[in-house]
Amino acid sequence: MLPVLVATDLDGTLIRSDGTVSEYTHGVLRRVRDAGVEVVGVTGRGPRLRTLSAAAVDVSRYLVCAQGGFVLDLETGGVLKATRIAGAVAAQAVAMIEERVGPVLVTVEAGEADHAPLHGDPTFEWPFPDPWEPADRETMFASELLKVFVAKPGLDVEEFFAVARDVVPATVGEVTYAGLGFLEICPTGVTKAAGLAVVCDTLGVAASDVLAFGDMPNDVPMLGWAGKGVAVANAHPELKAVAEEVTGSNDEDGVAHYLEELLPRES
Repeated sequence: MLPVLVATDLDGTLIRSDGTVSEYTHGVLRRVRDAGVEVVGVTGRGPRLRTLSAAAVDVSRYLVCAQGGFVLDLETGGVLKATRIAGAVAAQAVAMIEERVGPVLVTVEAGEADHAPLHGDPTFEWPFPDPWEPADRETMFASELLKVFVAKPGLDVEEFFAVARDVVPATVGEVTYAGLGFLEICPTGVTKAAGLAVVCDTLGVAASDVLAFGDMPNDVPMLGWAGKGVAVANAHPELKAVAEEVTGSNDEDGVAHYLEELLPRES
């Protein structure tokens, strides 16, 4: 049976390794939407990438961004949730990590506007074509932030993730990992589950009526909260451990194939 709401992560889940969403997947999502099911994109990407993210899941009215800290109504342009971490608190989290592993590299995200630039340590190698500008730490932590990216070259990222989660308490910030070469520090209480709950509360949808898809540890709260959680085949072991089912990989259009099985057969 079709759920009331489908929530899907984007990168590594809906989006293929080449950065595209197949026409097949777009077509299945349209059929799901036309069947009366709300489809929601839930991403670690900040609101500065709203246009790019909305194009990936173009049937969505609502977009949950910044690991759940920023929730957009794309139809009205309204912001349903905007959560930030104080610069001083973010700096404290970074200091806690550095006390354990030594110096790290930092990039911060503060801007909400489309294509707003990131700012980071001059030697932080940002791997994407987004606007990125070097800055000193005092400038980076001078204002409230959406999140902080932290890298430790030379240290296995899985080990780095384990250490950072251990040293940064939830009262300071939420440490998560989206599968890239760095960690993310978000405001306390910010998870994809919390952001998706804002959309569900707006629509009057119960968590038990939500079907969620994901691939990485940052998706664990969402899959645990939803009535049913499905991991793609390329998912991190931590996510597969909480998922009820596993579908095909992102490169195999696993989300779309899973959803198509739930749709009424076309005559």
